[in-house]
Amino acid sequence: MITTLKHDKYLEDLCESIKDDYDGLWKNVTLFSPKTKRKVAEIDVLAVRDNKYYVYEVKCSYRISKARRQLKKIKRLLPNVSELFFFCGEGNLIEKVV
Repeated sequence: MITTLKHDKYLEDLCESIKDDYDGLWKNVTLFSPKTKRKVAEIDVLAVRDNKYYVYEVKCSYRISKARRQLKKIKRLLPNVSELFFFCGEGNLIEKVV
């Protein structure tokens, strides 16, 4: 029997709800340092529409401060990202992060 983690269920719920809004969706995208080749971040959902990139950070509960920190790091690593979003699975809430 395979047990699904809460985070993975919320990730699937988010992808299901936004898939029609984007041209493509990728889950669990790992970012590596070009110098050291080490993992430096992971994007929960990377979405593409009209050659623009959108990043979603999924949290089980409302922990926006941690999500904001992670999203700012991703924005620093990928400056061509158009918008950043936080998804709270518990409240089924999507918020734009600036």
